[in-house]
Amino acid sequence: MNENFLTLFADALEKEPSDMSMDDEFRNYEEWNSLAVLAVIAMIKQNFNITIPRKDFDELKTVSDLFEYIQAHR
Repeated sequence: MNENFLTLFADALEKEPSDMSMDDEFRNYEEWNSLAVLAVIAMIKQNFNITIPRKDFDELKTVSDLFEYIQAHR
């Protein structure tokens, strides 16, 4: 599941999954901007049927934090 999530996350950012790790702080990615936020939120809604409130999203730091949030709210 981790690798599938990482691939979906990378696709949303138009980034190579091999250039990412679950421990990365995703806001530090060069590709991270306001459109990336929308793309990631849309990817999560489409693939996991979860809507993350912006307040919660803003508290998440690493790729792993985001993955764990999704797991906890499935």
